[in-house]
Amino acid sequence: MKRVEKPWGYELIWAHTERYVGKILHIAKGQSLSLQYHMNKDETILLQSGRMRFEHFRDGEPPTATELKPGDSFHITPLLRHRMVAIEDCDVLEVSTPELEDVVRLEDRYGRVP
Repeated sequence: MKRVEKPWGYELIWAHTERYVGKILHIAKGQSLSLQYHMNKDETILLQSGRMRFEHFRDGEPPTATELKPGDSFHITPLLRHRMVAIEDCDVLEVSTPELEDVVRLEDRYGRVP
C-alpha cells in the first residue's frame, strides 16, 4: 500500500495494475479536491464514512451539487467536471482505470492550477 499526502488529506493506493487502480481518499472536514475532469480516466467512488458535497456537471451545463452519505456511490465518466467537498471527515473508496496523471484542474484552493 502506498500513502500519498495531499493538501486536503491523503490517499492510500491499495491496488495498481495495468487495468485498474483502487484507492482510499481521506478528505479532512472543510477541505476539497480541485474542480477537475479527466480526458480518459473512468472512475467510481463509494463514500465509506462521513458526509460530502459532490459537485458535478458537463461542459456548458450548470453545476449540480449532490450530498453523499455513507453507502452512496457515483460513476465519474471522462470529461465530467467534478469536485469533492468534505462536510465531515470523509473516507472515499475509488476504483478507476489506471490513468493517475489524467487530471485537468480548473480551480484549486491550494494553487495547483497550471
